[in-house]
Amino acid sequence: VDNATDAKINCYAPYSNFRVGAAVLAEDDQIFVGANVENASYGLTMCAERVAIFNAVSHGAKNIRAVVVNTDVDKFKWCCGACCSVILEFGEDVQIYSSKSDGTTEVKGIRDLVPFAFCAADLREPKVEKKP
Repeated sequence: VDNATDAKINCYAPYSNFRVGAAVLAEDDQIFVGANVENASYGLTMCAERVAIFNAVSHGAKNIRAVVVNTDVDKFKWCCGACCSVILEFGEDVQIYSSKSDGTTEVKGIRDLVPFAFCAADLREPKVEKKP
């Protein structure tokens, strides 16, 4: 939680003023952080969770155990759909921790957030042969 809170300091959020910090716990217990980076072309904005995951992957981590999200508001905030899809790429058992401004946390599994989302495992499902 402290790593995600500290990462939030480096965010770039001149449009929303909504700071988000994230920390990713890799399978080997390494921690990688990220902060949200906004863009005037809103669709190019990168969420803190994805920045942290891309940071982890850039450093060789391919298995993620947990993601922590921290904001400046006094409510639990969860990952957006795009971030959930990226998290699912690295496992369906990833735990997501939301940390409020007072440091309290709540945890959910990634499948609690997106129970029916398409993921890499779906690509390995047996295909049904179509009869002519």
